Amino acid sequence: MAEKVQTPEAQDEDGASRRDFLYLATIGVGAAGAAAFAWPIIDSMNPAADVLALSSIEVDLSAIEVGQSVTVKWRGKPVFIRRRSIDEINAARADDTADLKDPQPDAARVQKAEWLIMVGVCTHLGCIPLGQKTGEPRGDFGGWFCPCHGSHYDTSGRIRKGPAPKNLDVPGYAFLEDTAIRIG
Repeated sequence: MAEKVQTPEAQDEDGASRRDFLYLATIGVGAAGAAAFAWPIIDSMNPAADVLALSSIEVDLSAIEVGQSVTVKWRGKPVFIRRRSIDEINAARADDTADLKDPQPDAARVQKAEWLIMVGVCTHLGCIPLGQKTGEPRGDFGGWFCPCHGSHYDTSGRIRKGPAPKNLDVPGYAFLEDTAIRIG
């Protein structure tokens, strides 16, 4: 039986292929270890369960009568919900052609004409406008009035007079039923 003699070139090829395998195996194990170390850190950046629970709320609208407003808290901000009367709806639609700072038709601000849902924070400096409770001033346009700097909003929550640059924000919401919504 003839003995196989390895030349120095053959030994380098075998050694190089083993070395390549060791490098790749080391890199693979190192990458897996780094991922196993990094995952808990990355996962800790996700919102906590209590924060996720506050990201959306469900509101029962059945107890709100025509012309009544309620305020609910969502993400630490007041949300105004008003069940508008026919007169308020007609006034809002008539104001669609008015000279508005932030032009937006009433139909773009509501999903159902009788329900106006918006974040109750003045877009000027973050005050909470008056007009939600009975007897509070509603401004020159029958909607909301921010007494801090004199912003007047109409029955669709659009800025009509004063320093506020934008309309009151409308949050993302969906009707779950005719008398229930989910905000957020």
